[in-house]
Amino acid sequence: MIQARTRACLLSRRAPPSLAVAAILLAAACTAPEVGEPGAPAAGPGGGGSHGGSGAAEESIPIGEFSSMTGATAAFGTSCHDGITLAADEVNAAGGVLGRPVRIFLEDDQSKHEEVPAVITRLIDRHKVVALLGEIASSRSLAAAPLAQRARIPMISPSSTNPRVTEAGEFIFRMCYLDDFQGSAMARFARRTLGLSKGAVLRDIRSDYSMGLADFFSQEFRNLGGTVLADEKYSEGESDFRAQLTKIKSLAPEFIFVPGYYADAAKIARQARDLGITVPLLGGDGWESSKLFEIGGEAIEGCFYSNHYFQDDPRREIRDFVGSFASRFGYTPDSVAALSYDAMKLLADAMGRAGTTDGDAVRKALAATRGWRGVTGEMSLDANRNPVKPIVVLEVRGGRMILRETMNP
Repeated sequence: MIQARTRACLLSRRAPPSLAVAAILLAAACTAPEVGEPGAPAAGPGGGGSHGGSGAAEESIPIGEFSSMTGATAAFGTSCHDGITLAADEVNAAGGVLGRPVRIFLEDDQSKHEEVPAVITRLIDRHKVVALLGEIASSRSLAAAPLAQRARIPMISPSSTNPRVTEAGEFIFRMCYLDDFQGSAMARFARRTLGLSKGAVLRDIRSDYSMGLADFFSQEFRNLGGTVLADEKYSEGESDFRAQLTKIKSLAPEFIFVPGYYADAAKIARQARDLGITVPLLGGDGWESSKLFEIGGEAIEGCFYSNHYFQDDPRREIRDFVGSFASRFGYTPDSVAALSYDAMKLLADAMGRAGTTDGDAVRKALAATRGWRGVTGEMSLDANRNPVKPIVVLEVRGGRMILRETMNP
């Protein structure tokens, strides 16, 4: 895991003489293999590692990953990379793809969509990758998709839900449901399951994900006879939401829909409770992170959000995945990790079905996916390369997540 390895490297440099042996062992971790064939250094953030060389490394299949390993959504990047790492290692342990090991080249986009073009260019031009995995955030996938399409390299986004992502072209795929389905599902949950008729929206105007999800939710909620009392806005990076929340409080809504990412949602929840707002907050899959609990604490109790899978699902696929992941990385995998794991597994499966790593052949194999079963459920890709799959709604109760409802397309 990149963060753990970085801490080990720093500690080795600071170790006093009495810890010389430990320092040597820690320093060795700085060059330990991460993903790919044994002994081959994997690329870390910033493009470390190499696709060249001789022997097994020369025959490996280079796959590019672009993730937010640092910055505002670093938790997404860590989960994504760990999910891909586990899947790649399992693929290699089972003999690889077409008799060759896969190797992941990782680039850090720093949680900034403006960094994506340079990151994708490095992966394609320097590392000669034959496929791309990423990104989690829709804005960053939207920045990458045209470049992958132009290069005719298949790209699979694990969890970018904005409908426009796959509209970039026939080489762009995703593992997750879309925001139109997610937004309408949460509107139905609020109106029919919870029986609420008056709500407010607080959206991030700098996020394609947040803006799109807010629009889909509001439209469906109104179609169901509900009323949106207020539609307040903020920008990513802000930390004080009291002005918007004070206005919302004065209108006495029965809930607040917050279609943002986990850090903002948690801060909004805390400030809402501080202002005496007791109604539940609802959100989308952008809430999914252990950081939601760390930052939000008791403020998120009684809140709801949509997600891609439930980690306590009794299905064998999920039990095996959660057990292997937790044993390897030391934490329970969230939906980002699960979707990223599925993305790597589906890519390997498509290459096997194609019988080659040629971009056009792999694209056709991916597009032909029907009834494929992964950790996040059984899925088929439609004509627009989007999966048809169910959504789950989770509730925070007693400091943990419980499954409240499963909704089919």
